[in-house]
Amino acid sequence: MTLNEKLEKHGYELPSTSTPGGSYKSVNIRGNIAYIAIQFPIWDNVFKFQGRLGAEVSTEEGYKAMEVCALNVLAQIEEKIGVHKIIGLNHIDAYFQSSENWDDSPYVVNGASDLFTKILGQKGEHSRAIFGVHKLPRNFSVGLTATFTIDQE
Repeated sequence: MTLNEKLEKHGYELPSTSTPGGSYKSVNIRGNIAYIAIQFPIWDNVFKFQGRLGAEVSTEEGYKAMEVCALNVLAQIEEKIGVHKIIGLNHIDAYFQSSENWDDSPYVVNGASDLFTKILGQKGEHSRAIFGVHKLPRNFSVGLTATFTIDQE
């Protein structure tokens, strides 16, 4: 099954890829590891889910925001490498900004984790770290980085 068929089966599609907001590459390959720069909830160049989780953005919206970040990761991989070359997703780092008493980050980050395993199956299993930060660029509620092992043949 192709990537687009898997996405469609689960009710998803890939957004267009965004360009870096600074002096870096969206996908950097070293050996057989692909490092994906932070992806935000941007859909076809439209900023989504801006604000603090638990204040302007609900926990459920945060889950959806992480899904969008994960779709952006897959879009970057597909455009720059080809998802068919993925051997496995190694690790994700998830970032969020929230109101002071909000504490549902594991559920929100499941938005990305669940999407990766739905679309990539066992290749989407990964470790992860979650970081609460004071401020994210453009007031995004969440952001996501990822590393993949890829087949270079």
